[in-house]
Amino acid sequence: MTSITLRRPDDLHLHLRDGESMRSVLPYTAARFARALIMPNLHPPVLSTEQALAYRRRILDALPTGVPFEPLMTLYLTDRTDPAEVDRAKASGCIVGLKLYPAGATTHSDAGVTAIRKVDAVLSRMEEQDLVLEVHGEVTDPEVDVFEREARFIDQVLAPLAARFPRLRIVFEHITTRAAAQFVLGSRPGIAATLTPQHLLMNRNALFAGGIRPHHYCLPLLKSEADREALLGVVASGDPRFFLGTDSAPHARGAKEVACGCAGIFSAHAGIELYAEAFEAAGALGRLEAFASEHGADFYRLPRNTGRLTLVKAPWEVPRSCPFGAEELVPLRAGEHIGWRLQERQ
Repeated sequence: MTSITLRRPDDLHLHLRDGESMRSVLPYTAARFARALIMPNLHPPVLSTEQALAYRRRILDALPTGVPFEPLMTLYLTDRTDPAEVDRAKASGCIVGLKLYPAGATTHSDAGVTAIRKVDAVLSRMEEQDLVLEVHGEVTDPEVDVFEREARFIDQVLAPLAARFPRLRIVFEHITTRAAAQFVLGSRPGIAATLTPQHLLMNRNALFAGGIRPHHYCLPLLKSEADREALLGVVASGDPRFFLGTDSAPHARGAKEVACGCAGIFSAHAGIELYAEAFEAAGALGRLEAFASEHGADFYRLPRNTGRLTLVKAPWEVPRSCPFGAEELVPLRAGEHIGWRLQERQ
């Protein structure tokens, strides 16, 4: 196959940052995706409906002229979130969920939830209002091996939570392990998962190829080859509970190439092309459109997009760096080639 035309996809897990940094990276996503679910872990975080609507306006104001794109907003869940905020979020018509970050789990998660039972009242109101819970699924106990934190989270937090709130829709974001895929496959209705390009294309060896690779460091970490193959298997199967969420997370080069670097991989510059590579490698290019453009929209109860985009099999070299406000960032595959190219959008 030398080209593929898809319904315009949705990126249902995206970090845009804010200000001039956001203005630098937003055009990459808007060129490829009709909508994106915007993560609320700014500094300070997006805690209220008022803050989310203001952030949404800044995103829309930063869009290139004439580019159609809709930001889908989320709120940052904390121990102190008021259930009444769920009502305001629902009434806004622009906020589709709340994000659960276990405190200390990843970038700007210090204000996250310290114990899941502290937010039971909020989760109950979310269940009533039919807002989605988006979950960063790792425990933060330093005694737990870093490669086991996702599996431990399933047992200690996610499975009991899903049972306590049987009507709450939950997205297990950026899953990385066979255990996570099997959990979703065996779960009740209303449980789904997003998968990133890095976790479909790389295993943990990529962190150490020829030396430490800070631009391959993300959380959750890349896992084993057996885990990667399991993830490819579920997306290649066409199961509608799995859908696209890049988790593209821009950081300035200086925040990555230091003794204690930030977690996050920037992939928005090739946010659909990288998935085409993964699906092609799995022999499942025919499943890409549903994964990218239908499953997520259906889960979030959004209309499927009507526009189209075309990818062509034409390798191109990724720039070694991209502007990021007054600084620069290093994109995934910097200085290397990607096998698919975005040709046009309709």
